[in-house]
Amino acid sequence: MDAVVARFRPDVVHTHGYRADLMAGSVARRRGCGRVSTLHGFTGGDWKNRVYERLQLRALRRYDAVVAVSAPIVERLTALGFAREQVALIPNAWAPHAAPLPPGEARAALGLPAGGTLLGWVGRLSPEKGADIFLAAVAQLARTDVQAVLVGEGRERAVLEAEAARLGITDRVRWLGLVPGAGRFTGAFDAFVLSSRTEGTPIALFEAMAAGAPIVATRVGGVPQVVTHEAEALLVPAEDPAALAAALERSLGDPAAAAARAARARARLTTEYALGPWLERHRALYTSLPGRRGRMT
Repeated sequence: MDAVVARFRPDVVHTHGYRADLMAGSVARRRGCGRVSTLHGFTGGDWKNRVYERLQLRALRRYDAVVAVSAPIVERLTALGFAREQVALIPNAWAPHAAPLPPGEARAALGLPAGGTLLGWVGRLSPEKGADIFLAAVAQLARTDVQAVLVGEGRERAVLEAEAARLGITDRVRWLGLVPGAGRFTGAFDAFVLSSRTEGTPIALFEAMAAGAPIVATRVGGVPQVVTHEAEALLVPAEDPAALAAALERSLGDPAAAAARAARARARLTTEYALGPWLERHRALYTSLPGRRGRMT
């Protein structure tokens, strides 16, 4: 990292994640570069993760600016004593790499049946993403003709498979593992489910919006700022499988209303989360840093 900074001599080094914040941030400080980090959220988890987060936060206090991708992260940082002027609220933007596939093509590409009702979940199989909440909700659905499709991998896979067996829904759950470019296939689902316990501004949510999938999500992190309840999605409290199951029943029971919410979500994505304004906000942030004003215009 030191050689890269020495070669390019950047005005600002912008890091993402605790490893980069600790390592690249230290190099940037020695080289006299401005330092900015984007904080995507707090995952909590085991003692190792909590130690890493504590070290990360200690390092970020010495940064010129910290970009928070959602309002709750801003609130968390200020509650921890960060100066409000050090924290910039810049939600993630949407920059599609490839057009979403139509529902039929997406199902075929994933090896899923052309007919039937499919609930889709995409993410890392780790506690903060709440796949266990999704499974518990599926077990509580009144209708049993629904298939739950989980896309992603992680250290909780075996635990989650055991939980599906305990709930008696093994034959109603499909585990697809890692799928490159998974966002393109979100249109395969009759409902996209985000059951996270904590989030920043999830890109998987943007992908579902772009694909036109009806969304049922937990009201965590920046999710309520991206999609509002009743208008673009159905939102429920975190850690509440019964509420999630009820919202899924409602979404599946009224396809016309679900499609209308999905259409409004897609329109909002293209107008409020476009890449151009996001880039401009970062440029303005960089040029506002001490000693950088006027050097990056």
